[in-house]
Amino acid sequence: MWHEERHLRIRTLLATFGRISVDRIVTEMQVSRETARRDLMDMEAAGELRRVRGGAVAITDAVEPPFAERAQIRLKEKRLIARTAAALVSGGQTLFLDAGSTTTLLAEALSALSGLTLITNSIEAAQKLREADGMENRENRIVLLGGELSRELPATFGAGTINELSRYHVDVAMLSPYGIDAEQGAGSFDLQEAEIARAMVGHAHQVMILADYSKIGTVSRVAYCPPELIDHLIVDAKAVSQQGWEELSQRVKRVTVAPRR
Repeated sequence: MWHEERHLRIRTLLATFGRISVDRIVTEMQVSRETARRDLMDMEAAGELRRVRGGAVAITDAVEPPFAERAQIRLKEKRLIARTAAALVSGGQTLFLDAGSTTTLLAEALSALSGLTLITNSIEAAQKLREADGMENRENRIVLLGGELSRELPATFGAGTINELSRYHVDVAMLSPYGIDAEQGAGSFDLQEAEIARAMVGHAHQVMILADYSKIGTVSRVAYCPPELIDHLIVDAKAVSQQGWEELSQRVKRVTVAPRR
């Protein structure tokens, strides 16, 4: 079994059981203990798991970093992705934006365009759009979805939010997931965030996913958009060398790699 296949199997087992032992890897994948440990070391270095005595546990067993912290991680890659995605938007379109850290940066990039209707549950994205220079002259409409205020991030969620967004049918849902892989597609760490994103997918003509390299091959806790429903995947240049990229890129309809600049 090639190491890419082993890593994919390890991800699947971690997503299912939350942990995996070196003994199980040795027995099930017919490799040496040294190879099993090396696989776990490589995957830990990539941020996919946390090694413990005798094996590893899923990194999603830990608490997801606060939004303010996530917003500062891999900032260069996220900005490149956001600018690339914004360049694919046309004036006059209606868009959904979720409350991800990359889509918050996307809001900044979109503020330079005119005639958009931007519907979001992200308070921070709405503020960035509202405060953008010259925004009052661009005739953009900002719709902040109501609902319950999240304690974990500056966003609304819940049945009220879903009911409100369900009244709209938009051109493109632009979403940034916790992770994306070839089997589950895009997903979130948090059930409530996933429910919002899933509703946005269901009320959009097209789905655009924005994902930096760390998200590629990462199995999320709650899937919300299978790969076959992803119309466009926007990634940074490092993503194409991540494990799981080949399988993922073949399952989505279109891929754009943000230029290095």
